[in-house]
Parts: sequence; C-alpha cells; structure tokens
Amino acid sequence: MPTVEEVMAQLESKAKPDQVDGMARFAIVGEKRMGVSVPDMRKIAKGIGKDHQLALDLWETGVPEGMIVAGMIAEPDKLTEQEMESWVVDINSWDVCDQVCMNLFEKSPLAEKKIFDWSGREEEFVKRTAYALIACLAWHDKAASDEDFIKYFPVIKPGATDDRNFVKKAVNWALRNIGKRNLALNQAAIEVAYEIKEIDAKSARWIASDAIRELESEKIQARLEKKARV
Repeated sequence: MPTVEEVMAQLESKAKPDQVDGMARFAIVGEKRMGVSVPDMRKIAKGIGKDHQLALDLWETGVPEGMIVAGMIAEPDKLTEQEMESWVVDINSWDVCDQVCMNLFEKSPLAEKKIFDWSGREEEFVKRTAYALIACLAWHDKAASDEDFIKYFPVIKPGATDDRNFVKKAVNWALRNIGKRNLALNQAAIEVAYEIKEIDAKSARWIASDAIRELESEKIQARLEKKARV
C-alpha cells in the first residue's frame, strides 16, 4: 500500500492551483487546498483500495483533497465513534463534508446515532454534517423504509431556524431528498415544508419555499407517479 507521502504526491500531480480562487467563489475553501477535481480524487482512491489506517493518516494532513480521499478509502465497519467525532470537528468546507458523508459516514452503522447527536450541536459544519447525512441516506439507501426517514422530520424542523448558509442549505437538501424518494414521502415532506413555512424565521421560509417548489413540481410528481406504477 502507498504511504501518505506517495498519495499526497499523486494528488499534487493532479493539482490545478490556478483553479483554487475560482473554487473559493463557490465556497469551496480550506487551507492548503490543491485544486484537484473529484474525478481525479476518485481515480486515486480506486487505485489505493480500502485502507483504514492510511485513511486516518491522510485525514491528519488537513489538506482538503487528502481528507476527501481519506473518506473514499476508509472502511465503514472499522470506523469508530471516536474517529467520527474526531473527523467531524475538522470539517471546514461543504465539499469535504458532503464527500465524507456520501463516501463513508452514510455507510457506517453509527450514521443514525450521529445524525441525532450532531443535529443538536452548534458548530456550523458539525450541524451541516447531520443534515447532509440525511440527504445522502435518502439519496442512496434504496432498502430503507419510509419510517426510516419520517423519524428525521423532528430533526429537520428545528434545524430550519438556523440561518447559517451551510446549515440551512443542508436542511433544505435533506427535506427535498426525502420528498423525492416516493409519493408517500413526497406528500409527507410537503406537509412538513408547509409547517416549516409557518415558522417565524427567514431561513425557515426559504427552506420551505424552495422545497415546496421542487417537490410539488410537475417534473417530480410525474417521476414519482411513474415510479409508483413500476
């Protein structure tokens, strides 16, 4: 297996420093960022394979691209709660958050517990991670039941009052992804969105209006109706 130094050298070979400023305009930030594309990071991770210790060591570099690759090669069944807690407080960019959620955290048996834990925390990216996890599970976990997501509505509603950009966007993402799973969850999510809309908070009104607009759209309704007939 490669060393941390060898993996970082691979990332460096794919770096595009001239794109870092452009990435920052999309709030893709973080110290020591190299400007490596996600497809290139995936290729590097695929070449490495799963290696949990290497993942832990890569995370410690603090380089966003190294942290993302760490999430790609870590082993969910070996990931401890202590490691998850250590990682989540290091996240300081939405792309690292979302990539780690979809590549690693959502596959952990501890995912549900951490959603409830982190949604009650105050740190912006810890809280975002909770809602990004819901969104990723709703997107990828095809075997989950409707009830598996309905239980997150009491977590989503209070999160809607947080007006910090990276939190409110993740709350919105979670609600929309639940509502796009099937017709029953679509109606349930729409009902929750209307309840959120009544909350006296600017963030809540934005989250609700955006979710309602997509979930009630002809495109989504037609797709879910077609899915129900299959």
